[in-house]
Amino acid sequence: MDTQTPDPRKATFEANKLAKRLRRLTGEAIADYRMIEPGDRVMVCVSGGKDSYGLLDVLLSLRERAPVSFEVVAMHLDQAHPGYPADVLPAYLESRGIPFHVERQDTYSIVKRVIPDGQTMCSLCSRLRRGVIYRVATELGATKIALGHHREDMIETLLLNMFHGGKLKSMPPKLVSDDGRHVVIRPLAYCAEKDLDAYARTRAFPIIPCDLCGSQENLQRKQIKQMLAEWDRRFPGRVETMCRSLRNVVPSHLADPSLFDFAGIAPTGEPDPDGDTAFDPPEFPPVSAAFPLRVVAGK
Repeated sequence: MDTQTPDPRKATFEANKLAKRLRRLTGEAIADYRMIEPGDRVMVCVSGGKDSYGLLDVLLSLRERAPVSFEVVAMHLDQAHPGYPADVLPAYLESRGIPFHVERQDTYSIVKRVIPDGQTMCSLCSRLRRGVIYRVATELGATKIALGHHREDMIETLLLNMFHGGKLKSMPPKLVSDDGRHVVIRPLAYCAEKDLDAYARTRAFPIIPCDLCGSQENLQRKQIKQMLAEWDRRFPGRVETMCRSLRNVVPSHLADPSLFDFAGIAPTGEPDPDGDTAFDPPEFPPVSAAFPLRVVAGK
């Protein structure tokens, strides 16, 4: 049986194309939401997973080309997991010459003590991490906190809130932190998880698995992730279309009276292009590579 030898030139071409796509999409998100401004000190939270490694790598690349000057510092929270390879991430960051800070806080013992076996640990673990991250950001003089959430994370959060929380809510690309003292940004908001996965393999990032929550196979988010993967397999482009919907909100065609004055609706005597379309066929424009910038506000 003949086997074909992989063409290194093709692999290099594909790797370069992938890197350019991630840089372009990240740059678009940063520009659209003004995530990074001149003089910013951006603290990138690096967990040791593919997404945060990718975020750090892409931001460092963009910094070399950006029209504005900003600093990047990596921050890692060592949660004292049993068997945690404490030397892996510092060795990688030192080899790249990246300024970094490792904060060791035994949140693992707290979570294990408070949460019964078999129950989801993410909520408490997340709250504990946030507190540490905000404190360290202040100590490091960071003006922005960058997280590695991608577009699938945003859609999964949207569906989780709809299915289980009764809210139409997702992860915003930019927000003020819980303590009101920091701005949190998600520069990978336009990037696909599969691209970040491929990028991590191409760049050979030393991945550190999360042994605390990553082993909980019954997480609702994992169920949503599997559902989205199946949808995208059967209907390619569906996830991208859902991501575009987050940027094309029409409050007058939802049902929240705090966002649109339904009580004050009255006939105007003039045609309204954004008026009643209940009896019109839906318009499904073709999926494009870039997200449209239009956000329709309620009138």
